[in-house]
Amino acid sequence: MSAPPRILVTGADGQLGRSLRALAEQRPGEAHYAFLNRSQLDITRADAVAARLDAHPIDRLINAAAYTAVDRAATGPDLSRAINADAPGLLAHACAARGIRLLHVSTDYVFDGRLDRPYRESDPTTPLNTYGRGKLEGERAVLDADARAVIVRTGWVFSAWGGNFVRTMVRLGAQRDTLRVIDDQIGGPTWAGHLARVLHALALRPAADVPGGLYHFGGQPWISWHGFALEILTRAHARGLIARLPRVEAIASADWPSPEPRPANGRLDCARLEALLGPLERDWRIGLDRVLESWKTEGS
Repeated sequence: MSAPPRILVTGADGQLGRSLRALAEQRPGEAHYAFLNRSQLDITRADAVAARLDAHPIDRLINAAAYTAVDRAATGPDLSRAINADAPGLLAHACAARGIRLLHVSTDYVFDGRLDRPYRESDPTTPLNTYGRGKLEGERAVLDADARAVIVRTGWVFSAWGGNFVRTMVRLGAQRDTLRVIDDQIGGPTWAGHLARVLHALALRPAADVPGGLYHFGGQPWISWHGFALEILTRAHARGLIARLPRVEAIASADWPSPEPRPANGRLDCARLEALLGPLERDWRIGLDRVLESWKTEGS
């Protein structure tokens, strides 16, 4: 039997990083994980990355680090570009030179959202905003440096940690009688716990069994932000996290001006990943219940 793979996770303090840590604690014998946040490893510095990889050899690197503040990416592009566009290529070069398999996480925002079906990996990428353009540059830099690298696109990620749509809705639902939520953007909310399982499964596979390139993973059933908000608030109310159900008005994107446009269609076709890994756990309602239950238990 081969030894468990040694896996380094960057972005350890983010939603996905913390979800991967929780998974690693639940499955201690399957892999040897190390988790580093930005203060422990600056992935925008080639010398820091090289020093870490040379001092602590690994088999896989999961890049869960990202600059995800979509609107701020346009006003503070230097940091956004450094993390989303430049660092992935830097990591890919370092990993390729050392025979390390890189698993990099990207976004549905590389698409413009105008298709009337779920997006496949082969569909044209025409991002609408600075964040999406930076992530697309990161994808290209990764594959230019190492065609064996794996890129998993996802979207609408939520978890029990950090800032995300679920936490925002529960907070606002406890404060306001009426909420206004966009109803003309459709996607698949993705519980970070499910995404962590996918990355863990990919990392455990022999490199020869996982073709490099692009894969899609997102939650189901597909729903609008308005519909997602209703589900969140209804389930939060049932658990006593909010005292009363607020009214949730459905509005158009045009009625909620944003510095950076979002794609109307964020649905992702996951057939390629399912062909590789088999049936995937994708029901975001399961993840939503787990998040809300954890907040109820912890009094969050």
